[in-house]
Amino acid sequence: MTDISLTSGPPEHEPASKRPGVTINGVDPSNSKVHAAKFSTATGLGCAFNGSFGTSMPSGALDAISNHFGVYDQVQLTLLNSLNLAGFVIGPLFFGPLSEYIGRRPVMISTFFGYLVFMLACSGAPNYTALLIFRLLCGLNAAVPMAVIGGLYADVLDDPSERGTAMSLYLAISAIGPLLGPFVSGFASQASWRWAFWAAALIAVPTLPLVLTLPETFAPVLHNREIHKRQKNGEGVEGAQMAELHPFDAREIFLRPVVMMVTEPILLLSSLYVTLGNSLFYLCFQAYPLVFEGIYHLRTEIAGLTYLPIALGTAISFLGFMVYTPWYDRSKAAGKPWAQREINRRLPIACLAAPLLVIALFWFGWTSQTSISPLVPAFGGFFFGSGFQLIFMSMINYITDVYREASASAHAGAGCMRSLGAIVIPLAAGPMYDRLGVHWAQSLLGFLSLVMGAVPFFFLKYGDRLTQKSKAARAMAG
Repeated sequence: MTDISLTSGPPEHEPASKRPGVTINGVDPSNSKVHAAKFSTATGLGCAFNGSFGTSMPSGALDAISNHFGVYDQVQLTLLNSLNLAGFVIGPLFFGPLSEYIGRRPVMISTFFGYLVFMLACSGAPNYTALLIFRLLCGLNAAVPMAVIGGLYADVLDDPSERGTAMSLYLAISAIGPLLGPFVSGFASQASWRWAFWAAALIAVPTLPLVLTLPETFAPVLHNREIHKRQKNGEGVEGAQMAELHPFDAREIFLRPVVMMVTEPILLLSSLYVTLGNSLFYLCFQAYPLVFEGIYHLRTEIAGLTYLPIALGTAISFLGFMVYTPWYDRSKAAGKPWAQREINRRLPIACLAAPLLVIALFWFGWTSQTSISPLVPAFGGFFFGSGFQLIFMSMINYITDVYREASASAHAGAGCMRSLGAIVIPLAAGPMYDRLGVHWAQSLLGFLSLVMGAVPFFFLKYGDRLTQKSKAARAMAG
């Protein structure tokens, strides 16, 4: 059994997550985190994969669902994914603060169970309305990685390089998960549309033991828990102080991210660019069936294979991100002028990725015709996956680098904007492709990406000036 002992209360000026006050097996959490790091990282990645995998699960089973419930309107069918993503708008605003009040473990366990329960409920939905409600509730619980994993990794990973690697892997897995959803459901739905959701639940089962055995990692909760235990047993707790836990403050939780979004140009532009990329990513789940099933008349399960080049591009981009980090460090140590501004270390990646995203959109649009093999537009997904994921990883890390301790509120606002974009833009996919056709619809998106691709270049030139004018960034810099 773990041996926990107390030390004196923490200095009030230190962040709660960094305060001492409890030791595990005789070692302060700041030193013992390494023992839980691998387990907590694996648990977080498992939850992230399942949550993201579930967002697109119905895409490969749309025909079976449509025929079973007699729903043929494209907008109504799009709601299966959009309502699930609506949970990702609400969830982070609630679960993030909750994990700083009751701890990471109960939040992770309860929401993972919620995800499993409502995924199974989807498989037994008696009507289409019930299915939509269950999809919303499933997304609400699946959103927990987006809200909690950053804090979980901060609890157990002290080294910024290790933490950055873990977060980059989390972002990559979060992107690969939705790409595998249509592939799995396309084959599973050949037996029944219900099997698409049963398959998602079965895939989540191996992660369940990890979640159930996840230790509490939030130091203030551990500290206060031990004080209560010793007081109950009549043991002395002289010199020990209760650690401050973040209280529920509706104004702080909901208003601050909005205020930052409208007053911080760096946050607004970064969020808009990432929102565009994320929206295009989820738009694929509407565009690919239109092209590969509508134009090329591929079977649903075969059309699901066309998402794999995007997944491959996403995986390769993660490896590229890992190669770039030590190269940047060497360039900085060698005195290269471009590498001397630490806050800009992620921006060159986004500058490289911006044209990849534009090329991919035009490639897909103008090669999607019967005279060209379906392998050609499918292969363009490799460039889309690479460009989207590199932009995502670099801009998300850039927000963290700029706002530091205020990045939680910054990411809350950015996360809500991303999820809203992923809901709204795919809903417009059907009318857009009907009116413009695949070629010009993709061209419109390509030109929009070309304009937004100027954002990282703009930050390289004017980012320092904007940071100096930023109240939030200046406050964090002291």
